[in-house]
Amino acid sequence: MRMDMRFFSDNAATVCAPVMAAIESANSVDTAYDGDALSMSLDAAFSALFEREVAVVWTGTGTSANALALAALCPPFGVIFCHDEAHVMMDECGAVEFYTGGARLMGCAGEGAKLTPAILAARHDAIRPDVHRMQPHAVTITNATEYGLAYTPAEVAAIGAFCRARKLRLHMDGARFANAVAHLGCSPADISWRGGVDALSFGFTKNGAMNAEALVLFDPELAGNIRIRRKRAGHLLSKGRFVAAQLLAMLSGNIWLDNARSANAAARILADSAASRLLYPVEANELFIRLSAAEAARLRAQGFDFYDWGDGAARLVTSWNHTESDVAPLAAAIMAL
Repeated sequence: MRMDMRFFSDNAATVCAPVMAAIESANSVDTAYDGDALSMSLDAAFSALFEREVAVVWTGTGTSANALALAALCPPFGVIFCHDEAHVMMDECGAVEFYTGGARLMGCAGEGAKLTPAILAARHDAIRPDVHRMQPHAVTITNATEYGLAYTPAEVAAIGAFCRARKLRLHMDGARFANAVAHLGCSPADISWRGGVDALSFGFTKNGAMNAEALVLFDPELAGNIRIRRKRAGHLLSKGRFVAAQLLAMLSGNIWLDNARSANAAARILADSAASRLLYPVEANELFIRLSAAEAARLRAQGFDFYDWGDGAARLVTSWNHTESDVAPLAAAIMAL
């Protein structure tokens, strides 16, 4: 399908050229699993990006990154607070519960799929602190959120302070972390560890990689536990250097950030065409717009592909390689409705 027709998901986008080149370059004999030179260099590369010492565990999917992180942060008898519409709650087929061995995801309501300290406090403080109740151990937030909104440094810091006060660990699902950073114009550190985040699932696949995600641990001591869990879960790839090569290629020259900026810019063009149809501000590369069934059918009849989001709404997702000319036909079609 042509790029100017495909707005269903950034998971469907092509792999960017530097990643393809890095995979080809990695096609030589090296140590297996994660003992190769490329995998062993990830800690230093990501430590430079985040301006502090971190440990990095690569995975092939965002679901495994989220579930492995939360398994390390929460025991089987614990509660993990998340948004009602969080990806870990709605779209990961119980992976968190499976990987943790029984921990419970407890959803919270919040506009635009955002959580706040007040929302979390109401949920947390309603749980009686005794042996008969599963007790809170962690919080997970998504940046950018499931509705494409970016948590600012101040918002992350407020949630981080709440977690520290309640002795909870904080995880961030960053499937579109790059898009959030590109929108905010801040340092990656500002919306992660400086705000109290303990573990970040840093997404690269949606942003131009083939199949590579980085689990960034701001408490490096967590890495040993997670590497064992990754093996036990069947996600320790024997040729891990090909995953590490993708991550390093994306970091080189800030390709991860340039790709996110391109996707965000394409979304902005569509947002300008949608105007009053927008359900939420456009702060990353997702748009949620009002569309009647007849209007959706009219767009699809012209060949455009997108996701229905409940009655009278649709989700449009731009990708790293969408150009202005790619999105212009859909922008014009929306304006003509």
